[in-house]
Amino acid sequence: MARLQQHYRDTVIKQLIEQMGYKNVMEVPKITKITLNMGVGEAVGDKKIIENAVGDMEKIAGQKAVVTLARKAIAGFKIREG
Repeated sequence: MARLQQHYRDTVIKQLIEQMGYKNVMEVPKITKITLNMGVGEAVGDKKIIENAVGDMEKIAGQKAVVTLARKAIAGFKIREG
């Protein structure tokens, strides 16, 4: 997260001030939260796929990934509970 924040401060803010014509640095929008999401629908029968996906997500985010299962079944999307 620190690299993205540093890039935003050093590069993006200066470009936004030039392009949008902001007169003050406080006028520039700030990034407050970044959310990553990954759907692993093919992991219905194989838990190893979920483990690989969690590992990939942790490498991308630099933080521990949380696995969330479906709370309720939705027939239209072919999703079963859990």
